[in-house]
Amino acid sequence: MNSITLAPIKSISGSVSLPGSKSLSNRALLLSSLADGNTTLTNLLSSEDTKHMVSALRQLGAQLELSDGGKRAEIRGNGGLFSTPVETSFFLGNAGTAIRPLTCILSLIDGEYEIDGDEYMRERPIAHLIDALRQLGADIHYLDKEGYPPLKIVGGKITGGQVKIPGNISSQFLTSLLMSLPLTARGSTIEVIGEQVSKPYLDITLGIMQRFGVTASHQAYHVFDIPGAQQYQSPGSYMIEGDASSASYFFGAAAIGGSVRVNGLGKDSVQGDLKFVDVIEQMGAIVIRDTEWIEVHRGPLKGVDVDLNHIPDAAMTIATVALFAQGPTRIRNVYNWRVKETDRMHAMATELRKLGARVETGDDYIVIDPPKELNAVDIDTYGDHRVAMSFSLAALGNKPIQINDPDCTRKTFPDFFDVLDSISNH
Repeated sequence: MNSITLAPIKSISGSVSLPGSKSLSNRALLLSSLADGNTTLTNLLSSEDTKHMVSALRQLGAQLELSDGGKRAEIRGNGGLFSTPVETSFFLGNAGTAIRPLTCILSLIDGEYEIDGDEYMRERPIAHLIDALRQLGADIHYLDKEGYPPLKIVGGKITGGQVKIPGNISSQFLTSLLMSLPLTARGSTIEVIGEQVSKPYLDITLGIMQRFGVTASHQAYHVFDIPGAQQYQSPGSYMIEGDASSASYFFGAAAIGGSVRVNGLGKDSVQGDLKFVDVIEQMGAIVIRDTEWIEVHRGPLKGVDVDLNHIPDAAMTIATVALFAQGPTRIRNVYNWRVKETDRMHAMATELRKLGARVETGDDYIVIDPPKELNAVDIDTYGDHRVAMSFSLAALGNKPIQINDPDCTRKTFPDFFDVLDSISNH
């Protein structure tokens, strides 16, 4: 396994422009391919996750041309669901934002399909989505472990209807249903059982669906009504916002040790992870918000007690910022850390302890009591891009930090370490 050693970072200064949002990129690629009309996507994220989505869409028959290093896409919309493709086995790596919606779309298309991912995807539960699709009449079977990919799908059996789905595991399940069910013959109603996690991601979904001419409504994120027989319409062009989850690493670094301006992400962003800056502001950082950019400046940081259910990805960055705060930080209501790319609760606790922090974890919370100074350690990343990027901030602790398997950042931010180095003063 390869590694990268980050030299101690004395301070942070400068500005960065972000790659496009992963969540928006894969949603936009799918809806553009299903839409009536041609769409130009700009500032598209070029990463492993989006490459898996592009490959699957081309396999389905989408006419999609990439340029500008994968950051621009010209897509000729299919004007509805695809026909049965020649090649019916799909591989989506560890791209949750691809495998979940494509499972739904394939359930609507006549034919028999197999859909699979890598070793990490085979450990990510998908049972709640499959149970929901089966309620609607889908014919889906597990090919290995019950509740996990790979799957066999016999498509073309869903026409709409009533469905219930638990909300406590992943918003991607509900997002996948929301994007696919407008294309069924009849309308659908989705009832969420329990509390829905990661609601801001559902706002992203409903917002981009509306931009592509499709409507769905909800009652307090508990009941969703989706009219059937709708057709996505191309907006002509669509610019992908900079990724707010990726921005959190630079905002966090500045809060610890300097200042940074992130361009292409403003106070009116549709992405919920931008609320990360509210949390570091609460910890003591100085935040300046504009419509086109956001600046963060170092402040004396103090520990906080926060419910971060709405920003579980960015919450990992708060856990590493907590190493530099006065007093303990408690991050609550993040049970779904345990069912992400890896068991993030275990990963974060293990690596934070290596660095010298005292850590307590429960089913859905973590408490970080920072050390007086950090240890120089090797950070294991568990194949998880966000573990790698979060722990890069430990280099601000005046010790070299080795990141094992840094290439896992290719999932969402292939040149992350180069961008971090560009604003680092050693």
